[in-house]
Amino acid sequence: MEIINSVKELKAKVSALRSDNKTVGLVPTMGALHAGHASLVSRSVKENDATVVSVFVNPTQFNDKKDLQAYPRTLEADCALLESIGADYVFAPSVEEVYPEPDTRTFSYPPTDTVMEGAFRPGHFNGVCQIVSKLFMFVEPDRAYFGEKDFQQIAVIKAMVADYVAQDAEWAKRLDICPCPIVREEDGLALSSRNTLLADNERAIAPNIYKALKASVEYSKTHTVEETKQFAIEEINAVEGLEVQYYDIVNALTLESVASWDDAEHIQGCITVFCGATPIRLIDNINYK
Repeated sequence: MEIINSVKELKAKVSALRSDNKTVGLVPTMGALHAGHASLVSRSVKENDATVVSVFVNPTQFNDKKDLQAYPRTLEADCALLESIGADYVFAPSVEEVYPEPDTRTFSYPPTDTVMEGAFRPGHFNGVCQIVSKLFMFVEPDRAYFGEKDFQQIAVIKAMVADYVAQDAEWAKRLDICPCPIVREEDGLALSSRNTLLADNERAIAPNIYKALKASVEYSKTHTVEETKQFAIEEINAVEGLEVQYYDIVNALTLESVASWDDAEHIQGCITVFCGATPIRLIDNINYK
């Protein structure tokens, strides 16, 4: 496995792979890797001739400087994990390497990027599109892998790629976005790099998020969308130390809120919960139909 720090070297490595007709998979990450990330990388290794994993805490997607500073950084451990599961290249650049000058590009795909996380974290998805589009242009992968814990992010990235296809970008025409299932702890907590920030007492209560979501699926069979939404919120808020920032039940394709279970063929519940005194912001989602 090779660790690459410069865009120039990354492009040269990928160009050599292309000249040999090798397929390339990309797994974009912000590091602090866990078994969820490992599942993405393992899938890429199986499905491509070469796998590139980016490890980069992207500053443009943080609307809270304290959140950016607190985000865990564990590059040495990340590289050891990636080597053990067969990654070929780790792209671990500096901020200056990725952004030699300010990125002033704007991306807009309403309602996909304006609801839920888009509403509560202004500029977040613009920053996501900035870095992911850069990575796509650096690597020009055949496939890119994203975890479904970030359900809304996948929808935004798909919209961005469709936009580039419309602009006739060759890399976008070839690219396949590959969503991968959420990986959970035995107690149901969705794996997240942010989980490492939880104190023991906070970690103990965090699984109540998924517990409530699962209960709400059963509850939904005999109740309306609005009743189901309120049920999940009340179940979580009843746990001392947990507070729901938002919970919405949406069309899984457009991310627009649904009023009835008949409003869409596929329906997803998406939630963000503050956990603990700090607090740590945890996201999760669940499928209703």
